[in-house]
Amino acid sequence: MTEHRGAGQRGSGDRRSGPTTAIIGAGISGLTAGKILADYGIDYTCFEVSDRVGGNWAFRNPNGMSSAYRSLHIDTSKHRLSFKDFPMPDDYPDFPHHAQIKAYLDDYADAFDLRANIEFENGVMHARRLDGGGWELTTQKGETRRFDLLVVGNGHHWDARMADFPGTFTGESIHAHHYIDPQEPLDLHGKRILVVGLGNSAADIAVELSSKSLQNDVTLSTRSGAWIVPKYIAGRPADKYYKTSPHVPLSWQRKIAQWGQPMSAGRPENFGLPTPNHKFFEAHPTQSVELPLRLGSGDVIPKPNVSRLDGETVHFDDGTSSDFDVIVYATGYNITFPFFDDDVISAPHNRIDLYKRMFKPGFDDLVFIGFAQATPTLFPFVECQSRLLGAYAAGRYRLPSVEVMNEVIVSDQHKYTGHMLDRPRHTQQVDYFIYEHDLRTRELPAGIARAERFGASTTAVTA
Repeated sequence: MTEHRGAGQRGSGDRRSGPTTAIIGAGISGLTAGKILADYGIDYTCFEVSDRVGGNWAFRNPNGMSSAYRSLHIDTSKHRLSFKDFPMPDDYPDFPHHAQIKAYLDDYADAFDLRANIEFENGVMHARRLDGGGWELTTQKGETRRFDLLVVGNGHHWDARMADFPGTFTGESIHAHHYIDPQEPLDLHGKRILVVGLGNSAADIAVELSSKSLQNDVTLSTRSGAWIVPKYIAGRPADKYYKTSPHVPLSWQRKIAQWGQPMSAGRPENFGLPTPNHKFFEAHPTQSVELPLRLGSGDVIPKPNVSRLDGETVHFDDGTSSDFDVIVYATGYNITFPFFDDDVISAPHNRIDLYKRMFKPGFDDLVFIGFAQATPTLFPFVECQSRLLGAYAAGRYRLPSVEVMNEVIVSDQHKYTGHMLDRPRHTQQVDYFIYEHDLRTRELPAGIARAERFGASTTAVTA
């Protein structure tokens, strides 16, 4: 790995100030939050249930929360993926393998000495809000610890959501979360396989299992259809051409993208897929180079939504039916906080109302990091959020009133998801470029002005 050094490294003589802060999780969100808090001189402790950093990108993570399969490559190019102050190595390919992403996160943790603040195999089992503010945490080791500020970065791609079809299937069923390869956890050779879903994981798994060398019959079922986007355009990573502008109405930009999509990638019907029940960018697109080829070659058979299950027979909405040995559900994930009591913090139907996707109104001692389906990727998004977190913890940024926060939550939700299908996977959709511009040019300066006028937040002042 290329050696990286940069701001954020600290010596044993460095002084710390601000609220005592706890971070839940040492994945992308927790690592980035810790790095920025250290930049601001904030003392923090990161609690990680596993024995390693990386979260979802730690293949076979002992905490059971990694959804990485053996062949997984990230769908965003390294050019969009890198942290601003920690570029990916030049020798990385355009679309790195999960092992390279994990190595990158390891290097990030080492370059900024982040492991010194992580308590491994000591996750947070329960978080109780104290009267007057602050949190009491019960840890994996049975300890009770108190902190002024709690940062939640436990991720949202680990609690598998299964489809609920009428009837019963007598074959074997797994969720994509548990899929490793054609040998594990099931022997997927010479089988009749149905993959349910048409997101990136569904496309990858359908492509892998439809290799003729495995002698499988693979069918792909989709409820809403999907627009397939290429990974390369004109020989360059496609996301190099993608960047929304905050200075042009988003509806205009979507119309231009909708006009150009059939020219760059073709319509889904060209490959036998059902016509999507939405326009391009009204749902998360699927990025795949190989799936159109497998569909066009007859190696993957497209079908509409499942209408019911009957033993080993699956019936589809078009009136057809087929027999299967295995169903792989690539049907997304629930946003879950197992350490909170449900009546305190929860996300029913994957909905949780957060100001700037970070702050729950009325909870000035709680910050969420990374709870978004960010386009094009999560890495710079959590870095952007962490910069606001650092300013907040240091008392340089102050939140607006609860009334204003609630009003902005509604307007932001409409801006980012008002045009999208009402599905659990789209409740947290965010355009990173618009979000980052808003935080950098509007929200952070406004919060700094509020802090200068009214003083720091209650949490920062108390600490």
